[in-house]
Amino acid sequence: MYDLIVIGGGPAGYLGAERAASAGMSVCLFEKNSLGGVCLNEGCIPSKALLNSAKIYEQAVHGDKYGVKIEGATLDHKAVVARRGKVVKTLVGGVGAKMKAHGVTVVKEKAKITGRVEGGFAVEAAGQVYEAKKLLIATGSVPVMPPIPGLRENYKTGFVLTNREVLELDAVPAKLVIIGGGVIGLEMGAYYNVAGSHVTVVEMLDHIAGPTDGEIRTLLLKEYQKKGVDFRLGAKVTAVEPGKVVYEDAQGKVCEVEADKVLCSIGRRADFGDIGLDTIGVETTRMGIVTDNKGRTNVENVYAAGDVNGHNMLAHTAYRESEVAVNTMLGKSDVMRYNANPSVIYAKPEVAAVGFTEEAAKEAGIDYEVKKLSMRYAGRFVAENEGGDGLCKILVDKKHRNIIGVHMIGGYASEIIWGAAALIETELRVRDVKELIFPHPTVSEIIREVIWEFKD
Repeated sequence: MYDLIVIGGGPAGYLGAERAASAGMSVCLFEKNSLGGVCLNEGCIPSKALLNSAKIYEQAVHGDKYGVKIEGATLDHKAVVARRGKVVKTLVGGVGAKMKAHGVTVVKEKAKITGRVEGGFAVEAAGQVYEAKKLLIATGSVPVMPPIPGLRENYKTGFVLTNREVLELDAVPAKLVIIGGGVIGLEMGAYYNVAGSHVTVVEMLDHIAGPTDGEIRTLLLKEYQKKGVDFRLGAKVTAVEPGKVVYEDAQGKVCEVEADKVLCSIGRRADFGDIGLDTIGVETTRMGIVTDNKGRTNVENVYAAGDVNGHNMLAHTAYRESEVAVNTMLGKSDVMRYNANPSVIYAKPEVAAVGFTEEAAKEAGIDYEVKKLSMRYAGRFVAENEGGDGLCKILVDKKHRNIIGVHMIGGYASEIIWGAAALIETELRVRDVKELIFPHPTVSEIIREVIWEFKD
């Protein structure tokens, strides 16, 4: 009998297995597809490989702004996709090597809980039964496929894509229609726009980028529009037909947009069906497996982490959730906190945020103060972004003077935001941050510049 069985080999699963094994637990990990889960194989990593190629191509095309002239620069989409595959293969191999190094038994089969046994639980895979004292459910999420007429039928023909297939296209579609203006849609829209597609984003809300700060998402929208991306906001898709998407605009008028391919990126939902949770009575809702702030389910010794619990579908959140769950298993005091959970949109320019937006702070009844500055107040940003601009906005609790939100749009934002998360997590006040030393010249200095706009 193992100490722990982990079902799912994505970020929450493989990191949880590694942490548990490092602490001396015997661990068996089940993954029906490839180690690394959606993030490594179909999401975070491969999409960034594509976006990096697009960034290099844009730098080449516009190198004359920096005194570097490159003639005849082209983007070879097939080569880009091939490199994406190489990157994924390398990293998947790395996860496998880590599991082996820590003594984790990896079973590449679909696992299903079959019930309780004395001292633990039974899990069946490929006709073999495995037993463990504890379970960690980390089965992740799957794309939402709403009941839009023609959507599923055209998915079967290859006309409609999800985040998985859009990363594997062997040719750039002349006209790409994206249903959904969230992170996945925006990132893939950014790549295919640079690669040569005419991109149209159809979004039901009156804005893009979901809960992103209103001012930041407006700036992002304008940047996309400058590059030729077409947005249909306040638009409800009513049908998908071969060669087109039909929608109602904000005034209720029926409209059509032509498409060679359609990306459905409306969101994701927790994937916990058909894994036998009912055999042991694990509580679930429409959103996912119900857990407390220690990753515990309602069943003793059964934990859940990552997208499957429906809290916050981000890989870095999954990492932390699995660490909390394993620490709890080991009797260590730890709890999951979401107040300083950063998020990033890897567009150009990048968007990064952590903590309260102005909209969320108002809704929560928080009396806050806000200051903001152009990213051009940071010398390195000006040196490396000819003609470019951005914004850094910081929210402070008026009474306690601690930082409660940081929102940025501009180059390097994704690499800076962890520091902002640390400011919020440690509840630093304005005067505390003013005493910190930021390296010069760095774009991160923009945080210091904005902080000095506040009074202590």
